[in-house]
Amino acid sequence: MAGNTFGQVFRITTFGESHGEALGVVIDGCPAGLSVSAAEMQSDLDRRKPGQSGITSPRKEADEFRVLSGIRNGRTLGTPIAIIVENKDQRPEDYEALTHAYRPSHADFTYQQKYGVRDHRGGGRSSARETVARVMAGSIAKQLLATEGISVKAYVSQVGSVKLDKPVTDLSGVDNNAVRCPDEATAAQMIGLIEATKAAGDTIGGTVTCLIEGCPVGLGEPVFDKLQADLAKAMMSINASKGFEYGSGFGAVPMHGSEHNDEFVKDGDKIRTVSNHSGGIQGGISNGMDVYFTVAFKPVATLMQNQETIDDQGNPVVLEGKGRHDPCVVPRAVPIVEAMAALVLADHWLRNRSVKI
Repeated sequence: MAGNTFGQVFRITTFGESHGEALGVVIDGCPAGLSVSAAEMQSDLDRRKPGQSGITSPRKEADEFRVLSGIRNGRTLGTPIAIIVENKDQRPEDYEALTHAYRPSHADFTYQQKYGVRDHRGGGRSSARETVARVMAGSIAKQLLATEGISVKAYVSQVGSVKLDKPVTDLSGVDNNAVRCPDEATAAQMIGLIEATKAAGDTIGGTVTCLIEGCPVGLGEPVFDKLQADLAKAMMSINASKGFEYGSGFGAVPMHGSEHNDEFVKDGDKIRTVSNHSGGIQGGISNGMDVYFTVAFKPVATLMQNQETIDDQGNPVVLEGKGRHDPCVVPRAVPIVEAMAALVLADHWLRNRSVKI
């Protein structure tokens, strides 16, 4: 199966299924000598793992990682880094009723038609469980970027109709609540909405906004590998993602150019822009301002309600609402968005080191 590798210089390949023995990632291209904090990696995994609060999936996975190669005495060796997380709370028997049924809005039908075979246990390779591998790789990418003063932080900006009134720059309180919204009052409303949705056996969507600070000028390419294009590809590869916008995004549509243009000014020994409608990217290349973007996520497709569908023979089937699933994906999507953004930035940063003398 193709499509399991991401990046050019800082390149990752992920492997594993939702209810298989383990999931993992191989990272190639990470420079030697990087000091890697195991505690930071575990913290990122803990933010993504199921069972962390009453508004996430109750599946119990410790998600404790094990490094197989590429890191010794806390430092990267410059060789391929292999890391795995074992699946401990496997319940493949929960999915026996789905052996032949096509779940609405899942990958069951398309996967079966493409490959002629599929792993029905929780979606197999198409499950969001796969993102645990991305978070492991992304944590190392974030630590690499930190050596250059680049930080990647995300937060929940909307759940259903509850949203923040304006962008947030102080993200110190993101992890102070279960929904990962930096404004406590808005977070309380979001949590209440998720809890009510869960009690009704339903699900709801939301958005995650990401802020990249300290991004240097020059990351990204001017044609096909534009920085925003690679960020969009990374974000749209995340399960349940439905939309991507950076900078002013769709808000630019009703504006005039005289309103939208980011004027340049000299600020000490640096050049910056007065506004940042460009989202830190112009012509596909970072301009030194903060990069920011938002990702939209759909309601989780698995409901705790009965749904009508068909099986692989075309027979009508009623799926019973059961299993362990998130009523809203965005709280656990925050570290995934951060990971994918960091992978894009790390890759472009390494690529950029070779473009001029």
